[in-house]
Amino acid sequence: MGVDRAHVGLIERGEQNATLLTIWSLSEALGIRPQALFEESEHSENARES
Repeated sequence: MGVDRAHVGLIERGEQNATLLTIWSLSEALGIRPQALFEESEHSENARES
């Protein structure tokens, strides 16, 4: 099962919430563990400080 690009765009813009199934599918496609989608990166931390 895949995740439609339009759906991902809606999630990225905060216009729609991701379900657990969507989070699982995205993490599988990216080859990462689901919790990695919620970890803050150094880049996002620096952006908030600006």
